[in-house]
Amino acid sequence: MKKTKINAIRNIGIIAHIDAGKTTVTERILFYTGRSHKLGEVHDGEAVMDWMPDEQERGITITSAVTTCPYKDIEIHLIDTPGHVDFTIEVERSLRVLDGAVGVFSAVEGVEPQSETVWRQADKYHVPKIAFLNKMDRIGADFFATVEMMKTKLGAHPLVLQLPVGMGEDFQGVIDLVRMQQIRWDESSLGILFTSGPIPAEWADQAADHRERLIETVAEQDDALMEAFVAETPIEEAQLLAAIRRATIQLKLVPVLCGSALKNKGIQPLLDAVAQFLPSPADIPPARGMHPETGDAIECHPRDTDPLAALIFKVSMMEGRKLCFVRVYSGRLRAGSELYNPSLKRKEKVARILLMHANKRERIEESGAGSIVGVVGLKDASTGDTLCTAEQPVLLEKIESYEPVISIAIEPKTHGDQEKMDEVLEKFTAEDPTLRVRKDEDTGQTILSGMGELHLEIITSRMQREFSTNVNVGKPQVVYREAIAGPARATAAFDREIAGQRHFAEVSLHVAPLPRGAGSGFTSTVPVETLPAAFVDAVRKGALGALESGPVSGYPAVDVEIRLTGAAPKDTSTELAFTVAASMACKEALSRGNPFLLEPIMITEILVPEAYLGEVIGDLNARSGKIESIEHKLGVQVITATVPLSRMFGYSTALRSATQGRGTFSMHFKRFDRP
Repeated sequence: MKKTKINAIRNIGIIAHIDAGKTTVTERILFYTGRSHKLGEVHDGEAVMDWMPDEQERGITITSAVTTCPYKDIEIHLIDTPGHVDFTIEVERSLRVLDGAVGVFSAVEGVEPQSETVWRQADKYHVPKIAFLNKMDRIGADFFATVEMMKTKLGAHPLVLQLPVGMGEDFQGVIDLVRMQQIRWDESSLGILFTSGPIPAEWADQAADHRERLIETVAEQDDALMEAFVAETPIEEAQLLAAIRRATIQLKLVPVLCGSALKNKGIQPLLDAVAQFLPSPADIPPARGMHPETGDAIECHPRDTDPLAALIFKVSMMEGRKLCFVRVYSGRLRAGSELYNPSLKRKEKVARILLMHANKRERIEESGAGSIVGVVGLKDASTGDTLCTAEQPVLLEKIESYEPVISIAIEPKTHGDQEKMDEVLEKFTAEDPTLRVRKDEDTGQTILSGMGELHLEIITSRMQREFSTNVNVGKPQVVYREAIAGPARATAAFDREIAGQRHFAEVSLHVAPLPRGAGSGFTSTVPVETLPAAFVDAVRKGALGALESGPVSGYPAVDVEIRLTGAAPKDTSTELAFTVAASMACKEALSRGNPFLLEPIMITEILVPEAYLGEVIGDLNARSGKIESIEHKLGVQVITATVPLSRMFGYSTALRSATQGRGTFSMHFKRFDRP
């Protein structure tokens, strides 16, 4: 395989709200770069990147798909991410390893709730972004309103590089404000052919005005350009492009382009912008890690000659085999080599390295710094693990996960399904860090917890489709938390003979509530000379372990401060005894602290025609919802409300029937709070 220079690599993700057109944009990118030879349409279930049967049936992206495509003199490693809130982890772990992102917005709906979520995720990882305003051909498209929403809702600094020539049914092409040309696409050639020409007279003044604003905005962020701007010297195209690139990589500006992916307009300039403005792995700060033994900070520079440092950002089961998606930050990854996994403190062998194209793959012998590849043969590795050499180990920062908010009970339909079910669920939990499986000790049921109804629906569908495992599904149940209303104290003693050895400990604990969302903590006021550090650690382990099952209904207790106030060690005291005594004391104190349940409160955004506003608000009030705001936007009313998750089951059906199918909503977790 031909080696690509690191400056020519672009690791980018396509991020957006559901139905903004991410996958359609991706399909056009694959087509115009020659990676695919026909246009796959989402609505036909033929999109290359939506390869799972569930994705094709539902017309949505469920799992982030990776592909590599050449464009001019660069190589693009592209990840198409889901837009549905239930699959936010797919976006999170993709952004963790990407160098740049293309945010796709529908010019009709503007900046939608999940767009805000993924944009903030990209901000968290300091990922430079380009915005593509899609669906300019749709009735109701408003380019300038969407740019304004980027400022108000995202806190972004948009830099308009293109103006649409007409909007809605009148959309013809775009005006390039850098080169001051009009670009029009030939529809009969599926958008492959396009022409650049002079700007029509009726658009000349508006284009000149926006060109002036463009230069002024970039000059504010770039000293070299500011000097030329103030001196009123002519600004060369190359000079302007270089300044835009610097400001984009520094996250000061977001270049804005527009088009219609479905009508094959605007994609080639978007690819040019990816090449010109988004960073290569060499343009961003080196990945930071630490030595797993000493804790010393280590920088992993994107050089093939440096020691290997790679991060597993996703694990997938393809055709029953474990496939790890890996971002190589430094060094070279070679097939057949033995690597070290510092998270597990064990060695792993790389059997094969694969260049990915959705669910198709091409075998390669090695991969260099900056690349994203699939690796087969890693038996124990999981999402967030680092791969390095045993001689020069490094531990990269792990990938954050999310706590599930909804549960269902599942049971196998036949005895044969019973044997397969546990094995299948183990594979799914290895793939998806937001999916949890536990056995309910009281009922003996298998409880599956995830991020939403759709998330769990997809999992049970995949069990049947991919593994022929049939299950009965119980009604979704909410995952609650527990907290205490006031402070309390308790003392517990443990004195027992186990396997011929006496174990004794006595522990006194004080528990108190912390502010909502503060987490739980442990402190000790017992002097070290009274209680050795090893026993304090045992108390900490027992007390914090007791929080995993609260006194009300056995849900985890949160936002509790635990303080060790007294302990009575003896000659027969052991760490085991202190762990058990602390657990007993903590449980007793929690039950005395007026415990209560917390339930997941969701933030919900509902788009509804004005004629149905009253009915929808009435329904939300009946569900104990609290209206936070009502805004008018592009012909619909946008209701933002907080609602307990337990009252939102089946809401999509209720909303459709109340609005004759015209209302839509999105929902994501906000906080745990009292019912």
